[in-house]
Amino acid sequence: MPILVITGTGTEVGKTVTTAAVAAAAVAAGRSVAVLKAAQTGVRPDERGDADEVARLAGAVTAGELARYPEPLAPGTAARRAGRAPVHPRDIAEAAAKLATEHDLVLVEGAGGLLVRFDPAGGTLADAAELLGAPVLVVASAGLGTLNTTELTARELRRRGVELTGVVIGSWPAEPDLASRCNVADLTDVSDAPLLGAVPEGAGALAPTDFRTTAPSWLAPRLDGTWDAEAFRVRAAAGR
Repeated sequence: MPILVITGTGTEVGKTVTTAAVAAAAVAAGRSVAVLKAAQTGVRPDERGDADEVARLAGAVTAGELARYPEPLAPGTAARRAGRAPVHPRDIAEAAAKLATEHDLVLVEGAGGLLVRFDPAGGTLADAAELLGAPVLVVASAGLGTLNTTELTARELRRRGVELTGVVIGSWPAEPDLASRCNVADLTDVSDAPLLGAVPEGAGALAPTDFRTTAPSWLAPRLDGTWDAEAFRVRAAAGR
């Protein structure tokens, strides 16, 4: 798995912190890691972007972005309004493929959900994953509404013939409600893919050293972690 594309079921689902956790676990396992943000929106030139945040939390990773636009909009819209060149799926694929020649693992983080548009032709992160022949990890929210968006994302990946590696809950609440607890089992059903982790709510606020030490415990062995999906399901069903 030299390249892994990471998408969310929408915005604010914990995609960047999950990307950092995957990077940190891989680094802890002795792998060289690069993180590529396909397009950063809503950030000024002097502000830290998502790739910078991943590097801050995960440590020794190569971090970069292909473009950034000032307004917090879909990349295609933000590029148009800023009068700047858009990022095309082929740009993403070529940059990721180059990084893969120099690193054991390349994490490509999208913007928002799978079908957010990057260019006037309607190019998406899904198109980039197709060009790369790379698997996709889906970051989902825990609570009410997540089953619909997760299933739609999974269906679109399968329609395109793109491998769905699994699902990670991007922000698991300290006190999960009934919907969140039930969704732990249901997410695997609707996605027809394994649950590969659950990142605790507020994990991004940890000190970087604590984040790096703890990150493997949030992720399954397939993502270089130690997290036990079945044990987590039992605890969630019991409300713990």
